[in-house]
Amino acid sequence: MGPPPSTSTHVPPASIRGLSHPKRFITDHDSEGNAIFSTALPEEIPFQQIPNDAIFSLCYATNESPVSLNDNADVNVYSNYLHNLPGVMIPGGTVLRMVDLPPGSKSPMHRTVSLDYGVVLEGEIELILDNGATRLMKRGDMSVQRGTIHAWKNVSADGKWARMLYILQECKPLEIAGQELGEDYGGLQVPKSRN
Repeated sequence: MGPPPSTSTHVPPASIRGLSHPKRFITDHDSEGNAIFSTALPEEIPFQQIPNDAIFSLCYATNESPVSLNDNADVNVYSNYLHNLPGVMIPGGTVLRMVDLPPGSKSPMHRTVSLDYGVVLEGEIELILDNGATRLMKRGDMSVQRGTIHAWKNVSADGKWARMLYILQECKPLEIAGQELGEDYGGLQVPKSRN
């Protein structure tokens, strides 16, 4: 497979956003079992712009648990996802995603059927719940999203971009008062995770 296609030609370079362009280093083994760095994929992470002006990067993804590392099965799965972007969450798998948020931007209220770990890497982010409760997250702060409806707002000073790193894994459907809480992207135009 060649390099992944760009989903938008309007992604401003990370340097213009005041952020670094991170690299992803994948390890592997040589034929004798020695640790090496994989050359199966470029180290530079591709970014895709989504309609609310946030910039997504699929840093790694799997589609099963436990994950098979034999014959680069996991690397091949990830490479396929780079060419055919998955939903926010992958049923049975994991997602490592970086999101750059423009100054002052706010995501729609949304819910995924997943357990999500979110870490602020740059800037300041306000985590907003559907009942209006908020928490200010600064660099290094983390959230554990447990299937709740929420939004993210970049409240960084001086009009700076913010960056978050997310690790998502599928969870069992959550039921509250006999009602199953499903995916709700609040109009966010990204592929759905479930059929």
